[in-house]
Amino acid sequence: LGLVNVQWSVWAVLLWPSLLIVCIPLDCKDEQGSLSRCPSITQEKLLDRVIQHAELIYRVSEESCTLFEEMFVPFPLRLQRNQAGSACITKALPIPSSKSEIQQISDKWLLHSVLMLVQSWIEPLVYLQTTLDRYDDAPDMLLNKTKWVSDKLISLEQGVVVLIKKMLDEGILTTNHSEQSLLQYDVQPEMLESVMRDYALLSCFKKDAHKMETFLKLLKCRQTDKYNCA
Repeated sequence: LGLVNVQWSVWAVLLWPSLLIVCIPLDCKDEQGSLSRCPSITQEKLLDRVIQHAELIYRVSEESCTLFEEMFVPFPLRLQRNQAGSACITKALPIPSSKSEIQQISDKWLLHSVLMLVQSWIEPLVYLQTTLDRYDDAPDMLLNKTKWVSDKLISLEQGVVVLIKKMLDEGILTTNHSEQSLLQYDVQPEMLESVMRDYALLSCFKKDAHKMETFLKLLKCRQTDKYNCA
């Protein structure tokens, strides 16, 4: 079993750089550097790229959460992750949570829900990078994964913005929830408290990353088979 773990670790290190470059950039900018409607790419292909980014972000967030848990969270406290949802920073956002609610919302609100989730997590993930840098024994793989997710989240935001312009032909709904949520982190906590706070943050982001992926895949389904999307 020990040999298997070693082999897995070696493969993870070797394959990680390929994951960093597998995503095709989502942003499409004109000569002035502003986001355009990306006339060179079809709406269908843009949606596929956005979904690919969301899938990878969720996968890497899941890996990061597991790695953090194994490295820093005492086993008796790991069950608290199941209680993290009640304290997630995006809880106050007007985003559907039940399956019936999700099925009933329009394409417009699916896209705007994804955008609100993305924008709400950009600053907390930057904050998380700074706190992980203070851990004496944080592995480079965890730091790299967190940095990668943070960068790709910005790319995902750009892709969703362009997608909204293409599909809905309208402006963008913005949110300032991320700025408000960071106020609770001004005071430096004790180490265990810091670990559990970062653990909750990673767990909440993983949950919301899965929502982003689910909403986008539902949107894709509606474009191809409107009446048979579960």
